Amino acid sequence: MHTDSVTITHPHRIVFPQLKLSKQDVADYYRAVAAWILPGIADRPLSLVRCPGGIGKTCFFQKHLAKGAGDHVHGVTIAEKNGVDRYLYIDDAQGLLELVQLNVLEFHPWGARVTDPEHADRIVFDLDPHASVAWARVQAAAESLREQLASIHLESFVRTSGGKGLHVVVPLQPGASWDEVRDFAQSVAEALVALEPKEFVSVAGEKNRKGRIFIDWLRNGRGATSIASYSLRASESAGVAMPLAWADLKRIKSADAINVQNAIDWITKRGKDPWAAMHGMVQKLPRF
Repeated sequence: MHTDSVTITHPHRIVFPQLKLSKQDVADYYRAVAAWILPGIADRPLSLVRCPGGIGKTCFFQKHLAKGAGDHVHGVTIAEKNGVDRYLYIDDAQGLLELVQLNVLEFHPWGARVTDPEHADRIVFDLDPHASVAWARVQAAAESLREQLASIHLESFVRTSGGKGLHVVVPLQPGASWDEVRDFAQSVAEALVALEPKEFVSVAGEKNRKGRIFIDWLRNGRGATSIASYSLRASESAGVAMPLAWADLKRIKSADAINVQNAIDWITKRGKDPWAAMHGMVQKLPRF
C-alpha cells in the first residue's frame, strides 16, 4: 500500500514515554498494519483520538473534517440535530498516514458506511469488567455472549479491546434502523443479565458493575463508535485492539496483552485473518 508520500514531521517526538516510542514508531506501526486496519475503517465516519504531546498530556477527540487534514482525508455530510456537519473519513493507506501525521493514535469508526450512514452493518458489545473481575471471567463472558447470539442464529467475532475488556462483534446486512439495532443490542444484554445476574450488568456506572462485567450495548446508536480492529490505544501499555479466532481467546492473558511491541509478530505468526468470514457475511437482525 502506497504511504511513502506522507512525511512524518517531528518523527523523534516521544509519544509513549514508558515504552520510549516515538511518533515515527507509531507511523511505522500503522504502515505495517495498513492492509489489516483499512477494511474496518475505510469509508466509515471516524472519531479520532489525537495526542499532539503524546500520552500523559492533553488528548482530544475529533470527528469533523478540519482544514489541513490532508488530500486523502475526506468529508461526508451527515445530518445532526441542529443541521448538518462534515464528518471525516478515509479510503486508503495514504489517508491513514495523513491522520497519523496529525498525531492520531486511536481510530473509532461508526458501525455504518458513508454511503449508508443511517443503517448499521455491525453490532458491537463491549464487555467492560470491574477492576475486581478476573480475566478468566471476561473470557467466559465472551463465550456466553457468543452462545446467546448463536441461539438466535447470529455468528459473532471477538477481539481484545486493547484496554480492559473484550469486544464481541456481529456483522449485519444493512437494513434495520439505528433505533432497532440499539434496542436489539439492549435486549440481548438484558437477557444475558437475566441468565447470569452475578456476572453481568447492563446499566452503566461504576457502582452498578462492582464485581461484575458491564455489557456495553450503547455503542450501537446513531453516531456512536467503537475502537477499530488493529488500532492502538492511547495508554501506557500501547495496547492494540486485536481480532482473534475464538479458539485463540484462551491464549490471551489480558485485554492489552497484544500491544504495539508484539502485534506485528502476532499478525505474522497468525497468518490469515481470523475475521475473514465476516466480509460478505449476510445476517439480518432477528426478532428477539
